[in-house]
Amino acid sequence: MTERKPTLRDQQRAATRRVIQAHAVRLFTDRGYDTVTVAEVAEAAGVSAMTVYRHFPTKEDLVLVDRPALLIAEKVAASPPGLPVVRRVAGALVEAAGVLTGGGEEGGRAADERFLLDCLRLMIATPALRARHLDSQYALQQAVVEALGHDAADQDAAFGARAATGACLAAMHTALTQWAEDDGRTALPALIARALTASFGDVLAGGPGEGGGHAAPPGTG
Repeated sequence: MTERKPTLRDQQRAATRRVIQAHAVRLFTDRGYDTVTVAEVAEAAGVSAMTVYRHFPTKEDLVLVDRPALLIAEKVAASPPGLPVVRRVAGALVEAAGVLTGGGEEGGRAADERFLLDCLRLMIATPALRARHLDSQYALQQAVVEALGHDAADQDAAFGARAATGACLAAMHTALTQWAEDDGRTALPALIARALTASFGDVLAGGPGEGGGHAAPPGTG
């Protein structure tokens, strides 16, 4: 099936979302999440409060970033199905981090990294956002498990996929927290690869049944 190309309306909506979210994150970072109102975000973005709510139903949604979850699920779905689940998910996490922080022109890459860092710091520091972040992590886990393509009727396989995915996401969370604390000085894909290798080094070392070593996940070489 051919993927539908975004229409002009889709592109305009996406551009409006980016502008609103960029102003929101800037205001939240400068003045504090709790002190900034949605009306102030709308004014800064040059749109109405109704437009903000149409794109972001809640204030918390202004800080959540949808693209990483979609990208990770796509990478998992495209990974070789014969690999162990941990290697498929680990490779997808590292590759997605590379795309999110390493693409485009130098200036654009720096801006993307700064935006992600600002969103991450807000989620770590703000109780209401930490709760939403946990919800988003659960949704990401479900999306990854579905992308793995296991038979839903095989309960053992489904349980194993959820467990492996949850463990990989926990390792990624550790890397994200370190990335935020270090102000992005270490490349995010490298941090995620280190966290994953510390957790699953022998599993990530090679193909199915291959042991030993502490090689980085797929996508880091």
